[in-house]
Amino acid sequence: MHKAVSVSASLGSMGLLRLFGVSWSWSLVAGLGVYLGTRSWKYFYIAARTVKRDLNGLYVLLRVKLALWRYMRNGSNIPSIFAHTVKHYPNKPALIYEATGETWTFIQLDELSNAVAHWARGQGWASGDVVALFMESRPLQVALWLGLAKVGIEAALINFNLRCDSLLHCIGVSGSRAVVFGAELADALQEVSSSITQSMARFCTGDLSAERLASLGAQPLDPILATASRHSLSPCVPPKGMNDRLFYIYTSGTTGLPKAAIVVHSRYYRIAAFGYYAFSMRPDDIIYDCLPLYHSAGNIMGVGQCLIHGLTVVVKKKFSASRFWEDCIKYNCTVVQYIGEICRYLLSQPVRPSEKGHKVRLAVGNGLRPSVWEAFTERFRVGQIGEFYGATECNCSIANMDGKVGACGFNSRILPNVYPIRLVRVDEDSMELIRNNQGLCTPLCLAGEPGLLVGRINQQDPLRRFDGYANQDATKKKIAHSVFKKNDSAYLSGLEGKAGMAAIADTTGSFDCNDFFEKVQRGLPSYARPVFLRISPQVDTTGTFKIQKTRLQREGYDPRLTADQIYFLNTRAAHYEAIDEELYNAIAEGRMSL
Repeated sequence: MHKAVSVSASLGSMGLLRLFGVSWSWSLVAGLGVYLGTRSWKYFYIAARTVKRDLNGLYVLLRVKLALWRYMRNGSNIPSIFAHTVKHYPNKPALIYEATGETWTFIQLDELSNAVAHWARGQGWASGDVVALFMESRPLQVALWLGLAKVGIEAALINFNLRCDSLLHCIGVSGSRAVVFGAELADALQEVSSSITQSMARFCTGDLSAERLASLGAQPLDPILATASRHSLSPCVPPKGMNDRLFYIYTSGTTGLPKAAIVVHSRYYRIAAFGYYAFSMRPDDIIYDCLPLYHSAGNIMGVGQCLIHGLTVVVKKKFSASRFWEDCIKYNCTVVQYIGEICRYLLSQPVRPSEKGHKVRLAVGNGLRPSVWEAFTERFRVGQIGEFYGATECNCSIANMDGKVGACGFNSRILPNVYPIRLVRVDEDSMELIRNNQGLCTPLCLAGEPGLLVGRINQQDPLRRFDGYANQDATKKKIAHSVFKKNDSAYLSGLEGKAGMAAIADTTGSFDCNDFFEKVQRGLPSYARPVFLRISPQVDTTGTFKIQKTRLQREGYDPRLTADQIYFLNTRAAHYEAIDEELYNAIAEGRMSL
């Protein structure tokens, strides 16, 4: 009887997958997995608890995968998909710039990007060339990279917080032939101007005096685009497809210099499409996008809904907690984007009528703490949280599709091979993968174990390919072999994010906090500045000279657990201050903001 049930469940799952268009080979593998799984009655308990969620996830996965196959077969790319969107919504608002109230309809955005394409081709740049974009968030940034893409040119989207060495590195590592910068960042570019090769063309958008332009060796871009042709032009030869490069997005650089992650056309589509279908967005939604457009959350998860699905996106130059809900009301926004800190900042604001007078039904983002989640939805009456996890370059993105508080996604226990990702064990000290006697990685068994999310790489599958970085050495460091099975390859997720604590060895006792702060303030963006400093006579290392981080992590910033001096970055006072028991309690209890 039990065997008959297992066979029936196996055949049923195979038929379902074939109905959705999955190949016979995948269907057979999934069917075998179901058969083996149902030989234990525990499988039925798991299936009953997760089947609705997993089937919804399977539906989203197959819908995105089938669309990608169709686009790849037709030789499409992001500009051609956008052209299809323009035909459907020519006069609908595409992008609204909150700073000025200006609105670009889809046809206007298309024509402006055509002007960019004509300008770029007139410069003699060819398919595969790179142009760096260095500006604060604005709709023109979208028109620039989209117009460049129409003629096969790849944009390098540079973080506008970067300065000095980090900025120079990002411009250089992409191999850019030109840089387009906003007038508001002229001082930042001036600092590195002498170190940039003179052959690199420079263009400025925004108001800048003729004298200042001359000192930077730059040309004003706005009048050039104003007189350029708005007509569509022939695509590059050979035309770029879904697996060709679209642009570069940089990692945060909290543990070193930023890396230029390669974003191909299919990756742009998959990130935007997964968000659209996983969280049930609609063409009539209006998205409030207060995240920077140099990163994937703002430019793909947000703006991607405009270019691919025809949604209206309100672009906010910079997040404002006091104006957030007023903006949502003003522009009739139904979807907002967040990172976890944004939600916490909003909760710390005084109660105001606008926070419940909006039409927002969905908040999409990542990093929302469980302790903040319910408080956010209850106070602001937001019906759905679309929490997800996924680095720009990763092949193992996950999403919370069932609204479970605190979860950033799931991996199907019923059909694990349909989307092969896994949490694997790592050594807590070295963060190296732990392997079994067969040389394969071992999955996590206990909640709370340190581990890494990995995704099996298949370069022929647009959902599982890993395109890596402009730097090949950086790419190799993110790939492990023999993870799921012998000789396979898998992407390794990492620890990108806001800087935490820096442990500094001060053997002479001469460390100067004020001097250190001035240097990090000048050379590092705010998120890369250490929130805590630990000053030690020496830093403990292992026998192979690796830093012993476990004890430091365990002791944290509690001054009662160590004789080392620990400092806290007080951003309001603009200096590092020594942590005593009173300050420690204020931080631990949330009375002092991080």
